[in-house]
Amino acid sequence: MKNLREMTQEERSAEKKSQLERYQQYLDRGLQLNMTRGKPGEDQLELSMPMLNVLNGESDCRDSFGVDCRNYGELLGSMDARKLFGNYLEISAEETIIVGSSSLTFMYDCIARAMLKGVLDSKEPWIRSGKTKFICPVPGYDRHFTICEFLGIEMIPVELSPLGPDMETIRKLVKEDETIKGIWCVPKYTNPYGGCYSDETVRALASMETKAEDFRIFWDNAYGMHYIYKDVPVLNILDECKKAGNPNRAYLFGSTSKITFPGAGVGFFGASVENIKYTQKQIAAQSISWDKLNMLRHVRFFGNIEGIRRMMDRQAALLRPKFDRVLSILESELDGCGAGEWVRPDGGYFITYIGNKGCAKRIHQLCKEAGVLLTEPGATHPYHNDPEDRFLRIAPSYPPVNELQTAMEVFCVSAKIASLEALEI
Repeated sequence: MKNLREMTQEERSAEKKSQLERYQQYLDRGLQLNMTRGKPGEDQLELSMPMLNVLNGESDCRDSFGVDCRNYGELLGSMDARKLFGNYLEISAEETIIVGSSSLTFMYDCIARAMLKGVLDSKEPWIRSGKTKFICPVPGYDRHFTICEFLGIEMIPVELSPLGPDMETIRKLVKEDETIKGIWCVPKYTNPYGGCYSDETVRALASMETKAEDFRIFWDNAYGMHYIYKDVPVLNILDECKKAGNPNRAYLFGSTSKITFPGAGVGFFGASVENIKYTQKQIAAQSISWDKLNMLRHVRFFGNIEGIRRMMDRQAALLRPKFDRVLSILESELDGCGAGEWVRPDGGYFITYIGNKGCAKRIHQLCKEAGVLLTEPGATHPYHNDPEDRFLRIAPSYPPVNELQTAMEVFCVSAKIASLEALEI
């Protein structure tokens, strides 16, 4: 297809008429297709069903240290689970806490506690130190932004590339402003680009000078093993912080929400031993222990880190055809036509589409009217404010391939219509 910008006005009018006729055919079908979030598909969930049967009777409810997992105790989590998921985060068991089922919940808790009580190295609670600010790489993860907005933390957007955020800008900001207390990072298979932080980016984050002595890196390793096309190594942020003389700077988070069962998986937190001791005192006020039976199920099911890797190989095999289908339709329908571009991910759960200026909301509207639901435009930016109205997050994981085919056809038709309308302005 000829590039829309290179068409004459007459050619554009004819093309728009053709695309509207095609769009009407989808309207007439009464579609109901949902791609709003990166949920595992039913075929992925089936992979973990055997885990529900790994515990059999009273004698099977003790871990390898003899701890009865049915009872209270072990506030930091069972040592078996701390070893396994510490290995997942590439840190020691002593630097790991198992925190229930949701890493997102613990991220919220960490920031809420920091606002009320401060963190190790804080002179006072964050809420008393003036306007608390966080750096938010964009495009980014809407749930991170929601936490900040809910707690009244000012968000500073900084551009994200597939290799990490703009470190030149970040260095300048954190060096000059004591109220900047942290940064959100999804380092491996970033949400939504699906790229990975470079070694240079990780080292720069670990070593940069910050005016706030209690600055924290919130290192959300949500997709740490979720490769689709390429397993990319990323430097260990905790190791790099230690080397740089900032051992307490990094908070690491992860979970099995997209490995086993969302909402019924295992969440984990990693930090320096000093941070772990400090956090232990704080969480003792809100909990006696977490669900150790669930930890035990996961340990028995996986066995070791190789068991998790085997699971992720199977997950990738299920996801890859879906991502292939989305990417192939984008390439066949939109490549070279001037109706936007997209980022091919190495892993993660999303494909990022970057439309022409002022087109994302219109594409979303057209898709919705045709029965294809997408993540809301602006979700990739703080306060839902995508200043150029360009970014949309495509989530291929949940629908079956045949539904993805139809959904992406609608998406591409909508992208062409929106782009042609923008050229009329």
